[in-house]
Amino acid sequence: MGAERPERAACHDAPVTDHPGTDQATRYDRLALGYARWWAPVLVPMATRLLDEVDSIGAAADRVLDIGTGTGTLAVEAALRWARPRIEAIDASSGMVEVAAGEADRRLGAAARARLGFTTSFADQLPFDAATFDLAISSFVLQLVPSRPAALREARRVLRPGGTLAYVSWLDDDRWFAPDREFDAALDDVGIGAREFDARGGDIPSVSAAANQLRRAGFQDVRAWSAGLEYAYDPDGYLGFMAEFDEVDLFDELEPDLRARLEARIRERLRSLSADELVLRLPVVFAIGRRP
Repeated sequence: MGAERPERAACHDAPVTDHPGTDQATRYDRLALGYARWWAPVLVPMATRLLDEVDSIGAAADRVLDIGTGTGTLAVEAALRWARPRIEAIDASSGMVEVAAGEADRRLGAAARARLGFTTSFADQLPFDAATFDLAISSFVLQLVPSRPAALREARRVLRPGGTLAYVSWLDDDRWFAPDREFDAALDDVGIGAREFDARGGDIPSVSAAANQLRRAGFQDVRAWSAGLEYAYDPDGYLGFMAEFDEVDLFDELEPDLRARLEARIRERLRSLSADELVLRLPVVFAIGRRP
């Protein structure tokens, strides 16, 4: 199996730079395995819907770029779906790229795997020549980049005239998820204290903002619309998500006895919630534009 597959040869690291996204990339290096297990499955339906929106474009493309591949959801699905294009996938986190390449090795046959390459680079410093790609796609990344306008302009630069950029990201939203409230209450119960949150400034403010940002970056024939993501957790799945991804630093700092007490209290509180209260519901925005 391994002899036929271009494993690490298909991964390339861009030069290290002093970049405002370096700290975040390093954080995702640590979170890559937890992301793959607990968060990537939540995002799959919206990523698949994005590919549906550009299916005919991707099938006819020669080259496709996945911006911020994470653990490879879009890139691997695109390689499975589209037999023609060469697909390049980039991510700022080398840890995520490593996991994504492993996922590609696991899921793709030799021919499809040979068409998929991975590179560690930032979304606003793409290591590709201008006018290289027919299609650029991105799933839940453009809320994380230090400058979304810069990333959009860079995507336009590497697209050929007539090329398409399509992405899905989070819409700004202030609703609370019931398990999160119970998680913070459990922290109080064991004497740790509820979390304090920083404002999430990266989520897209509105559908019209998504469209206008694409237009300002030089895209035409812009479309943008909202949709709703839903994912049903159970108590163990939510606890795994928190302990191994979302709040992994908090859990790793706890003494074993305190961690065990906290986990038991979280499970107890989560069991008091209804099945409906355990469903994560968040708004997303899809946006598509064409480079003239």
